[in-house]
Amino acid sequence: MIKWIAAMLGYFMFRFPGAVLGFIVGTFLDNFGGSGKRPGSIFENVTRQSVSPADFELNLLSLCSIIIKADGQVNQRELDYVRQYFLSTYGKEKANAIFRTFNDVIKKREISAQRICTFMVQRTRYEVRLQMLHFLFGIAQSDGQVSKAEIQKLREIAGYFRVNQHDFESIMAMFIKSTDNSYKILEIEKTATDDEVKKAYRNMAKKYHPDRVVTENEAIRKGAEEKFKEVQKAYESIQKERGIS
Repeated sequence: MIKWIAAMLGYFMFRFPGAVLGFIVGTFLDNFGGSGKRPGSIFENVTRQSVSPADFELNLLSLCSIIIKADGQVNQRELDYVRQYFLSTYGKEKANAIFRTFNDVIKKREISAQRICTFMVQRTRYEVRLQMLHFLFGIAQSDGQVSKAEIQKLREIAGYFRVNQHDFESIMAMFIKSTDNSYKILEIEKTATDDEVKKAYRNMAKKYHPDRVVTENEAIRKGAEEKFKEVQKAYESIQKERGIS
């Protein structure tokens, strides 16, 4: 309520710029004086809507179904991977309720990756979308390999998620092995100096630290922990290879 009063006062005093400033300040006061929780970023509250746990789970499961169908066939191991993940994360009762809701929804409308990703971009932080992409790669790889069709679909989803190319390649390197995987995970070239390796590790450790993934979804939080471990393993591999202390 305070934010709207502040916006009106700001408009009368300084017109449109005053209204914007008043709204931002009022939002901060609303959050600070409300529930007693830490207010977080006032700019995030002004510019980004939140997503309910139910919407998050439903949209995540919709993206799962897109990846499962990406290569033109439904693989049982990929289905089992998704089901087991939801069961271990939410428990049998809630997981089954999520699956039932999903089945009801897909009967009524076509699943659009672009629509889902646009919805999530408007309501989630970048770090959360990185972990969602990591989870989707896990599904694609659960049958033993990631097909070209799945990589193409994952790249498409990454584009809709506004994930940059370096981050996409880093995540993909965790699932598609090559000789320079550790360097790809840290987003550096094999020719990087030892100091550049150390700096890259610090930057990646900050980017993928589980504390930066602010979400109520337990599955995504677990994914953040897994990715953080992959970053640590990549750095340790390069340390061993180069003898970096």
